[in-house]
Amino acid sequence: MRALVFHGPGSIAVEERPDPVPSQGEVLLRVLATGICGSDVHGYTGENGRRHPGQVMGHETVGTVEAGDGATLAGAGLAIGETVTVNPVLGCGDCVACAEGEEQACPRRRVIGVDPGIVSAFADLLVAPARNVVPLPQGMPSEHGALVEPLSVGYHAARRGRCTERDRVLVLGGGPIGQACVLAATRLGARGVVVSEPNPARAKLVRGLGATVLDPRDGDLASAAADALGGPATLVLDAVGSTPSLADAFAASARGARVVLVGMNQPEVTLPAYAISTAERELIGAFCYNREDFASTARWAATVPDALESLVDGSVGWRGAPGAFADLASGTSSASKILVRPDQEEQQ
Repeated sequence: MRALVFHGPGSIAVEERPDPVPSQGEVLLRVLATGICGSDVHGYTGENGRRHPGQVMGHETVGTVEAGDGATLAGAGLAIGETVTVNPVLGCGDCVACAEGEEQACPRRRVIGVDPGIVSAFADLLVAPARNVVPLPQGMPSEHGALVEPLSVGYHAARRGRCTERDRVLVLGGGPIGQACVLAATRLGARGVVVSEPNPARAKLVRGLGATVLDPRDGDLASAAADALGGPATLVLDAVGSTPSLADAFAASARGARVVLVGMNQPEVTLPAYAISTAERELIGAFCYNREDFASTARWAATVPDALESLVDGSVGWRGAPGAFADLASGTSSASKILVRPDQEEQQ
């Protein structure tokens, strides 16, 4: 099979790799499309140190069931040829977290696309545990299956923040996870959603999702957000994750507000302790998603095809994939989401 192999910072190439063979309990998938995640780009540049030479990355994926033994397929409710997505968080299956469907909290978890020992989704073929393969509703555009993973991140963050129809929601950052947070807050019925985003292209996209967009460079973000929401935010979803973004979160939120940290821009941040304690605000962490959040998002995604269509900026085949990584890393491309499609033909 063909696969996109990372060789070190700034170096990635399409190469031939042996076809994977599923073991008992596993399913072989033919990949239809895989999204280039921001973490993949940061791995490509060497920024996050979480990708390793020789690795095949990719975790935002959709494919069709190619093979698997009969018992495995029947037990998972899967059929040959069925269109599916993959929950890339692999729990040990034995701990308390896994028993509760919270594999993201498993101390021995592995993640497809992150673990260098797993040949992941930037390839023609992918092997995944059957329990992690999630069927997509019939009629759903197949490429939208590659969006389920990032959408699940946003939904889990909004759920962690206990988002309800009473909430005035401020989302910090309008990139793919910020976009997912907007859709999640809307899905949960929030009374209003405002997004802080300076990039014009991302601001236009988020505005199309129904949110009010503010440029944080224009002045007092807290006052502007309160004006747009009819009061200070009761829930902030920080899809940036930095000292400045958290300062904005606490400045723009009401007494008793919840602030969910889902972005990971900085590994260490400085917090305004006084603003947290005196106003009795909550700071809540959100990491990935649990099993049910992923599965429910796969079902929900089929109900909003127009919104999801706007999240995909374009696609490339194998020939264009290395250049797409280079353009995203250098800033030449401002795309939010590019899909790598193994079957896409490109002109020489």
